[in-house]
Amino acid sequence: MTEDSMIQVSALRKTYRMGTTLVHALDGVDLTVERNTFSVLLGPSGSGKSTLLYLLGGLDRPTSGKITINRTNLDTLDENALALYRRKTVGFIFQSFNLIPTMNALENVAFPMSFVGIPSGQRKKKAYELLKVVGLEKRALHKPTELSGGQQQRVAIARALVNDPPLILADEPTGNLDTASGHLVLQILTELHQSGRTVLVVTHDERMVRYATNVVRLLDGRIVDHDITNFDDAAVPAAQESR
Repeated sequence: MTEDSMIQVSALRKTYRMGTTLVHALDGVDLTVERNTFSVLLGPSGSGKSTLLYLLGGLDRPTSGKITINRTNLDTLDENALALYRRKTVGFIFQSFNLIPTMNALENVAFPMSFVGIPSGQRKKKAYELLKVVGLEKRALHKPTELSGGQQQRVAIARALVNDPPLILADEPTGNLDTASGHLVLQILTELHQSGRTVLVVTHDERMVRYATNVVRLLDGRIVDHDITNFDDAAVPAAQESR
């Protein structure tokens, strides 16, 4: 593992039992992701890409193999240390947004900060600043049902940034969005990458390749291709639109 590596995965396997059948969701994956890259992990449904993302995020544990993130070996962490790792290192973005319906946008973004003892006033101030980052400060008092799918996803992105994580993991972040909203979400993720974060997106959408510095393809739990691309800055303004 080099000093520039954010993610190092070695001989990673994840096996599930379904009745009497063993399902090999991941079957010996080796992967290195350098810092400050925008990686797109492509594969059809059932290829193992979401399983890999959840293992990297510390939401599940592998059957075997080694995962090192930001120089931390996840295999050595107990549940408390793993929770601290998720809080400090990883920002999660999910396809289904996972917003709390009874809270407005500002409250949804501020909510994770309540677990680390940040005073209410500071939580609200930081949450508002993060909503400005994603262009939604004017929707701060709107509840999820009053927001479009694209706006809800942008709130979820703001929430993922509350602890200033160096690693952003996104699971099908445009899967529930129309084309225009999807482009805007990808523009925000690109800006996060350009600000110095490492971004890894799991998707089956081939259009995301144009935003990537790395493209990894999974099939049947194995990596079948890993390309390092020349990031095309021209792709960024092409995705811009009014927020």
